[in-house]
Amino acid sequence: MNDYVVIRDLNFGYSERPVLKGINLTVHKGGLVAIMGLSGCGKTTLLRLMGGQLQARHGSVCVAGQELNHMTESQLYALRRRVGMLFQFGALFTDLSVFDNVAFQMREHTDLSESMIRDLTLMKLNAVGLRGVQGLMPAELSGGMARRVALARATALDPDLILYDEPFTGLDPISLGVIGRLIRELNDALGATSVLVTHDVQESMKIVDYIYFVSDGVIVAQGTPDEIRASPLPFVHQFVWGEADGPLPFHYPGVALVEDFGLMVSS
Repeated sequence: MNDYVVIRDLNFGYSERPVLKGINLTVHKGGLVAIMGLSGCGKTTLLRLMGGQLQARHGSVCVAGQELNHMTESQLYALRRRVGMLFQFGALFTDLSVFDNVAFQMREHTDLSESMIRDLTLMKLNAVGLRGVQGLMPAELSGGMARRVALARATALDPDLILYDEPFTGLDPISLGVIGRLIRELNDALGATSVLVTHDVQESMKIVDYIYFVSDGVIVAQGTPDEIRASPLPFVHQFVWGEADGPLPFHYPGVALVEDFGLMVSS
């Protein structure tokens, strides 16, 4: 099966407020796909729908050939065993050591012996270059190190699907480059399928295979990084190149300047 995540005619909202409207999206097995857009456009909601935390009002969300809306709680639990999640800012358990953070899922979801869990945990930490910090607490880590530990935890069970919620937020340029490289390398090494929500256009375009742009709850553009860079759509061009003015104006709508300041306009 070449398509690992398939979303068709998806509609979702909170109470009476629509968030996603008629979303169609496909992520091929082994692919690394980015979902981009302004804050509040529904990107993280899409991730939660893929992970089964939320259910679509209309339309379908299929992961690994299974329709999530028709799954029982126990079936969803089993599916999540195959899904890794890197939360925004890492979301490490603050009262657990680095080692115990990474080992947590192995202890929760497997019957492996502690000696096997130890070896696997050290392997995962070694893969992100942090085997030496296994005994530290999250408060003792830098932001970049914490994000790498969170990445080791997200891949602890060799998931088939990895979801990333703003993995680059708050990182310095060196840490940002390291995380981007690790995301690409771990995706390929594990043979996983990855979806990342991000605002970091330039770093993401170095590593992803395909991009979906979301605006006001709909997909307004999609394509490879080269296609997105060359997009003639004003909104996409403004977003990609970080322009201050465009379809999203610099000034918030208000009354005319002459009215606010009581200026006299000569005839």
